[in-house]
Amino acid sequence: MAKDKVAYVCSHCGQESSKWLGKCPSCGQWNTFKEIRVSRDTGGESARSAAAGVRQSLEGGIHPQRLRDISAVDSPRIDTGDSELNRVLGGGIVPGSLILLGGEPGIGKSTLTLQTILRMRERKVLYVSGEESAHQLKLRSMRIPHEESDNVLILCETSLEKIFSHIRDVVPELVIVDSIQTISTEDVESSPGSVSQVRECASALLRFSKSSNIPVILIGHINKEGTLAGPKILEHIVDTVIQFEGDQHYMYRILRSIKNRFGSTSELGIYEMRQDGLRAVSNPSELLLTQDHEGLSGVAITAAIEGVRPFLVETQALVSTAAYGTPQRSSTGFDQRRLNMLLAVLEKRVGFKLMQKDVFLNIAGGLRVTDLATDLSVIAAVLSSNVDTSIEPGWCMAGEVGLSGEVRPVSRIESRIREAEKLGFAHLILPRYNMQGLDAGRYNIQLHPVRKVEEALRELFG
Repeated sequence: MAKDKVAYVCSHCGQESSKWLGKCPSCGQWNTFKEIRVSRDTGGESARSAAAGVRQSLEGGIHPQRLRDISAVDSPRIDTGDSELNRVLGGGIVPGSLILLGGEPGIGKSTLTLQTILRMRERKVLYVSGEESAHQLKLRSMRIPHEESDNVLILCETSLEKIFSHIRDVVPELVIVDSIQTISTEDVESSPGSVSQVRECASALLRFSKSSNIPVILIGHINKEGTLAGPKILEHIVDTVIQFEGDQHYMYRILRSIKNRFGSTSELGIYEMRQDGLRAVSNPSELLLTQDHEGLSGVAITAAIEGVRPFLVETQALVSTAAYGTPQRSSTGFDQRRLNMLLAVLEKRVGFKLMQKDVFLNIAGGLRVTDLATDLSVIAAVLSSNVDTSIEPGWCMAGEVGLSGEVRPVSRIESRIREAEKLGFAHLILPRYNMQGLDAGRYNIQLHPVRKVEEALRELFG
């Protein structure tokens, strides 16, 4: 009788090895190889599955097709009843797809999926929970306003074999697994959440979704490094990876698409966490701007773009004399290294000495902005706080700042202009290069093209 095979898998990239290695030869990470035990029957099952596939192809079930003969018509998607979730998924859930929803503990993953399936009253949904009891899920659903439906079924189970048994009996149209780290299979002799268990369970659920054309949504946890827990191969197996981001101390949440085989990864969904669940935010600009900041220094408005959605964000800065020998540099929602670079540009190219001063930067609303067009508003907010002079109401800006102090062009400038115009802003500072081919007369907002940082500051402060 053959013994079980022992292999080692990199938890970062999924590279396999017959022996333990300190450094992964594929991704270069250290101490990421985990031991897994492969069942003695795994190879035989794979061979039998391959043989069955060959027999099916010989019988005419599966055969090679010419590329020109394959239909390009998209299959009808399943409407989730949530406009933000539909946008991130590319129009809805594709039948037979495997979706991975990741996020930190307590961010609202289970609330988002539960309130989504409560809206899908016409479809039979099986919610498999390995973390919460049925009573806890009932209490959670009572906080979410919805109409009672007989199509939502709750199953509290962690055995993969028993889950498939219930699926055969129920025949649902959508399966939710919360979470994939709690599910285990009898074919693998390791604890739930290990590399081998997560990989085998995800592979089994993938085969089920593709063969039955029933979509499956997996909920996954985030580790301390901020990446999805489990092996990296988990992200390769699934069709779509969406991540729920945000700070538990703020009310805004961002749903971001990291991988999508059926749509764009540029889409973004914004939610507001409330007592009765998550509310989709259709116009985030109005919520991310404070009602009145007239007379307050250190506040600048930027026309940013996250994904494909333009919205206006409030940048706040505080500059004070350093109480100790080493000045502090702190940023929330903005890259710390880029802040240091912009402060160096402000000191070298503009002439403002900030070497002996503390600088604190914050993006209002708890959002994390990665758009490079925020550079100009960061410099304006820092200078406004340094000289203790407020920026006049009605001004916003967008522009990337280079090391030589030039204002570099940004993408999708027309979308930024329309968003600022819609919210009633009267002045917009933008890179001069973006004025090429742009008809300024079409907009009811005054455009101020600039080439260098000094010109932008002169427009703001005179």
